[in-house]
Amino acid sequence: MSHGHAGILAHSAEGAALCFLTFCQTGFSRLGDHQHPDVTMDCIAMAEAMEAWEAGDYPTINAIFARSVDRLKAAGADFFVCPDNTAHIAMEAAQTPFALPALNIGDVVAEEAARLGLKKIAVLGTRWTMEGPVYPRALTARGLDYATPNEAEKALIQEVIFSELVLGTFKEESRAAYIEVIERLKAEEGCDGAALVCTEIPILVPPDRSPLPVLDSTRLLARAAFEVCIGERAAPSWAGGPVAG
Repeated sequence: MSHGHAGILAHSAEGAALCFLTFCQTGFSRLGDHQHPDVTMDCIAMAEAMEAWEAGDYPTINAIFARSVDRLKAAGADFFVCPDNTAHIAMEAAQTPFALPALNIGDVVAEEAARLGLKKIAVLGTRWTMEGPVYPRALTARGLDYATPNEAEKALIQEVIFSELVLGTFKEESRAAYIEVIERLKAEEGCDGAALVCTEIPILVPPDRSPLPVLDSTRLLARAAFEVCIGERAAPSWAGGPVAG
């Protein structure tokens, strides 16, 4: 049986690696030992985009992403996923379609939240993601409410992501601090689920340590990509820009 070919647009190394491993491991469990659909990953160093992120220069960021997508297409990928939530802010603002269609990580996470019957989601990610449009759009489109950390918590989460998580450092004190934020959002904001929407956070806060049910954006995206490849999920049509309905 032939399967589709997935592309992974890597922006941060740890999240992309987890997405790749999850995709392959899903194949092992579903298709048999050592078996998974074809998958190609392309990674341009995140350092190339950091100045543009600080400036809110989405065209420059999307030009970097377009280089990766072009290479994924040349490698034979049918579609791509980007296991980086913040990247989707720029991707949803793209003026020119990418060379391949993509699964949108926000929609994948929101779909799972709705499937689980959750009502109000705590959103933890980079400051850009927590303050950006991707999750408000995706969650409210499915009738879900959400809450984000307060300013001090956002600063803490942002600092840990960029000084530790994306560099592969996972400290117990940072884990405890993140858990405290989730606990407060549960107690004070009435959240009944936690969207860990920086793709490294699920490594720091596994489901058995979270005070709330976890929406692991990295693994959910990888499994959705696998489902596309084996025909259990419709092939995506979104190729950047505003998300339809």
